[in-house]
Formats: sequence, C-alpha cells, structure tokens
Amino acid sequence: MMKKDEKIRELSRRSFLGQTTTLAAGTALLPTVLTSCSGWKGANDRVVIGHIGVGSRGTDELMGYFLPLREALNIAVCDTFKDRRENTAKRINDFYKENKFTADECKTYLEMDELLARKDLDAVHITTPDHWHVLAAIKVARAGKHIMLAKPLGLSYPLNLVLAKELKAHNVKFHYGTQQRTLDHMKIGYDMIREGLIGEIERVDVWAPGRNDVHSPVCNEVPVPPDFDFERWTGPAQMRPYCPDRVTNNSSWFNYDYSIGFLGGWGAHPLDIMVWILKDKVTGSYSCEGTGQFWPAGGLYNNILSWDLNLIYQNGLKVHFISQDIASNTILNDKTVKESNGTTFFGTKGWISLSRSSCQSSIPELDQKLNSVPKQANGRVMGENNTMGRRFVNVVRGKEPELCPLDEAIISDTISHMGDIAIRTGRKVNWDPIKGEVAGDAEAMKLYVREMRAPYNI
Repeated sequence: MMKKDEKIRELSRRSFLGQTTTLAAGTALLPTVLTSCSGWKGANDRVVIGHIGVGSRGTDELMGYFLPLREALNIAVCDTFKDRRENTAKRINDFYKENKFTADECKTYLEMDELLARKDLDAVHITTPDHWHVLAAIKVARAGKHIMLAKPLGLSYPLNLVLAKELKAHNVKFHYGTQQRTLDHMKIGYDMIREGLIGEIERVDVWAPGRNDVHSPVCNEVPVPPDFDFERWTGPAQMRPYCPDRVTNNSSWFNYDYSIGFLGGWGAHPLDIMVWILKDKVTGSYSCEGTGQFWPAGGLYNNILSWDLNLIYQNGLKVHFISQDIASNTILNDKTVKESNGTTFFGTKGWISLSRSSCQSSIPELDQKLNSVPKQANGRVMGENNTMGRRFVNVVRGKEPELCPLDEAIISDTISHMGDIAIRTGRKVNWDPIKGEVAGDAEAMKLYVREMRAPYNI
C-alpha cells in the first residue's frame, strides 16, 4: 500500500524538490553541500528537529530542506506507517554515520505525544495529511517547540485561533510551508509592487491546479494491515471503512473528510503570494461568489476540482481566483509562459505576474529585471534548493523574523474556505475578519467549523 502511495507524485506540486532530494539522497554529493554552510558547532548550538509525518512529502522536505544543513540535527520521526518511520530513521542514521557527523540516533515514534515529550527537541516539522495539520501544530506549540507546518492550514476556523493563542502563550515561532516566498524572482516582484512600480493595485488574478490526473476510486473495505495505525491516521476526522486508496495522498487531498481539495492545498501557494505582497489590502472584509464542479459521485473523491470565484474587498480590490483548467482558456491567453499556477497583479501602470518557475511583466524594464534570475535549460526559474529549511532554522535561532507567519496563513487559507463555502451553498458569502465568521450566515459558517472526533479534539 505504501508503495502505491509513494508513487503518486503530482509533478507540478513536487518536481521543484527533485534536484534537492536527489542531492540529499546521494551521500557522495552531500559533503559538497555541507561544506558550503557555516562550520560545525557543538550539538547545543544546532537546532534539534523532530519530524511528524514522513510520507513522500515529509521525506522530500526532510532530505532536501533539513538533512544537508550543518545548523540542524534530525533525531526523531513519527508516522502511522511503521515502514515509513523506520525507513526514514535509517536513512537519517546512515547519512550521519557515513558522513561522520556526531548526532544522537534518530528514534521512531507511532504516537506524536511521545515524540513531543522529548526535552532535547527545539522544533518540529509537520507534514501530516491536511486534517491533522492544525491539531498537530497545537500539540507542538503546547510542548513549547517551534513549528514548520505544511500547507494548507486546517478545516476549522476556531482551531486556527487556538493555534495563534498557543503560539503566543508558549513563545513559539511559526513557519508556514509556502516556500515560494524564498524564490528570488518572487522577492524581486514583491519589491517592485510594494514600491509602486506598476501603480496602485486594482485587481489580482490567482490560479492553481484543481486536481491531479487520476480517477476517483471506489473504496472496498478490507482489513487494516498490522503495520499501519488507521485509527491514529484518521485522528480528528470521522472514522470511515478502511481501504488502501483511502490513505493515499490523493484521497487526503480530494476527500472532504480530510481537506477541501486543491482550493486550499494548491491555492495556498499563489494566494499566499497575494497576501504577502498586499497584506494591507486583504485584511478587511470581502464578498465571495462563484461556481465550481465536484469529482463525479460514487468514488472516494468528493471535493471541488474546478472553480471560478470572484472576491470583492471593502476597499474595492477585486480578486479573480480560478482553477488551472479555466485559467488556461481565459487569463493565460496574454501570458508568454502559461504556468499551472500564479498570481498576476494589475496596477494603474501595468501588470506583474509571478508563478513558481516563471515571471512576466507588461512593462519591459520590469520584465527584464524579473527575468535576470538564474534559469534552467528549459527557461524555467531555478528552484530554491534547501532555502526553506535554512530560513526556518534562522527563524528558530533568532537570526531573522518569521518569514511565513500564522496570521498571513490564516488570511490566505480563509479565502480558500470562503470559495469552498460559496460553491457548496450556491450563494454569495461575506467574510467578517473582526468577528471571524461568515457575516449574517450561520448555516454557511457551519462549513468552517468541523466537529473533531474524540479523543482527538481540543
């Protein structure tokens, strides 16, 4: 079952990690990476990290973001799949041994509370299925350990507020997994827009993939394998019949028990870029309305896979948030590079469009500067290597402020949820950020307050 899960790789979602994962996996190359970092210090000067969730994504990030860093030690892994946690721990231990690094043996854990009880951990990296994200982060915050959390956030708005409260109460630093902020061309675009080089921003186009190229399977119940804890994997979600297809990446992304689909899972990236650059314009109230399509009935997948949403902020800013299939036939018509995800900012003087591996502007001199960054042979912007992990370690060590803070994550995640709610209710909904609710619509707000199954509730 795990082998099937590990093979499910949505290229547009994961390929940016390919070159770093290959580098991290090949220990013959790793000393070259490591010698480029600052020199080794005593173990107490390094950030000691535990990892919760070491499936394909969690392992990619561990091997690409953290293992090459001299400033970090990875000594604990937790997962509900026995072979995942044991194989990952072995890779870590073999790496440290082969490269003659002094490090405690990496231990494995089924129960995250046991991992969090360790006094020697400074930080925890969370890459569980989506429905565990915020609950796991709350547990980590209460244990007083700093957090790097995979996106999207969660399924229940009140839990986001609990997490914010716990971060403050325990002086915990937070690092959201929106790694596009570390890309050079994103920072250049950020500066241009913030400096007013395209004028006053009037509207924004945001688009992202709505689905993977897979079919929705039928779940035929079978016994749970002895080396997998389905009860813990399900956690706060409703208990359902077990079948191997239920616990794959695709099911955790496209089944409503565990997520709201790529509205949040992929939308988190381009929406985050909008929030990062226009935070002062997108913190107020707004309306959201639009249409969408769901996966065909009868299979495991039942989330929204295509959407066309319009948001209007109280300050007049207009946002068009759509899925890739719709963007391909509309807003991408005037783009030289038609990437599957991106954020286009329209100002009174022109526009700038920022995607994961491309960037464009209608103003020639800005376009030239944006595209001065290093490119691959295919013309795509170079990836960010292990920058995201190093930035997290710098945040933990107090060398820089939080790059991807929780308050901004909540803003972008809520936009995804408002889109989901608008489509599911079939009506315009209005978000009140002061009250933290769908204004005047208690029925709609119920879709943003999920009941958590005991004993996994707060």
